[in-house]
Amino acid sequence: MEEIPERLTAKPSWLVTQLAVHVRRLVSDGFAAAGARGYHYRILAALHEFGPSSQAELGRRGRVDRSDVVAAVGELAELGYVERAPDPEHGRRNRITLTDAGRGQLRRMDEVLDRVQDELLAPLAGEDRRTLARLLRQVLAHHEGT
Repeated sequence: MEEIPERLTAKPSWLVTQLAVHVRRLVSDGFAAAGARGYHYRILAALHEFGPSSQAELGRRGRVDRSDVVAAVGELAELGYVERAPDPEHGRRNRITLTDAGRGQLRRMDEVLDRVQDELLAPLAGEDRRTLARLLRQVLAHHEGT
C-alpha cells in the first residue's frame, strides 16, 4: 500500500471501507453478467432458507427497504423466479414463494458470489478466510445488538 498514509492503513474502518467499494463492484459486475441484482439474491436466499414469506418479512430478513422489495419482487415474478399470491391468513398481504426457476437462479448467483469471494480473498488461506468471516460477524452482531 504505497503512497497511502500509514494512519489510514492502520485503521480497520478505513480498510473495511476500501474493501467495501471493491467488493461492491465485483458483486455488481458478477450479478450483472448473470442477469441479476443484489436485491434479487437477498430475496431468493431468504425464500430458500425460510420458505414462503410476505414482502415485509423479505425486507427485514434481507435488509432491503420496503419500496425496493416491491420492485425486486416484481422483477423476480416477471422472470418466473418467484410467485406472488394473496396471503390466505392476511387479505391485504402477498405471500411470495420461490419457484424451481428461482432455485436455479439462486444457484447461479451462489456460483457468482463464490468466485467473488475467491477473488476478493485470494491472498488468504482457508482458515484465515473463516477467521475473517467469524470476526466480521462478531463485530456486526455487536453493533446490531444481537
